[in-house]
Amino acid sequence: MKRLIFLVLILTGCTNANLKQLTTYGSQAHIMCFSGNVLIYEGDSTGKVSSESHSDGWFFEDAKTHKLMRISGACIIEN
Repeated sequence: MKRLIFLVLILTGCTNANLKQLTTYGSQAHIMCFSGNVLIYEGDSTGKVSSESHSDGWFFEDAKTHKLMRISGACIIEN
């Protein structure tokens, strides 16, 4: 099934970023958030990082504490 989706996306002109977003769905991510030049949060998610609708925020389960984390602002999310 993934191969079929991959083929359809390639044929329809999907960008590399869109393809990567679809193929990493549900995978863990590393999150770093900054205030100015100061790192204020760094951690890993247990799974997919979801975006808040109509916001610049994100939410996920922290892999270390297993708490629900809600973040916004200048964050880098690496899959």
